[in-house]
Amino acid sequence: MLVLARKLDESIVIGDDIKIKVIAVEKGVVKLGIEAPSDISIVRSELLEDVKDANKAALKDVNTQDLNILSKMLKR
Repeated sequence: MLVLARKLDESIVIGDDIKIKVIAVEKGVVKLGIEAPSDISIVRSELLEDVKDANKAALKDVNTQDLNILSKMLKR
């Protein structure tokens, strides 16, 4: 992991087209602005973890018999 120190209004650039700028620092919270092409997905890591956990939980509730029936239906 690369660790960089930035001050208010300073930026870092990733590749040719992604720019991350420190917008504000208030009460221990850093606000970042991110400029990136629209085809680049930007998601908070805790949301990704929530989705991963939800997907894992959903897999536990899968009825394999139902999956087999669905698979046969889709092959038609």
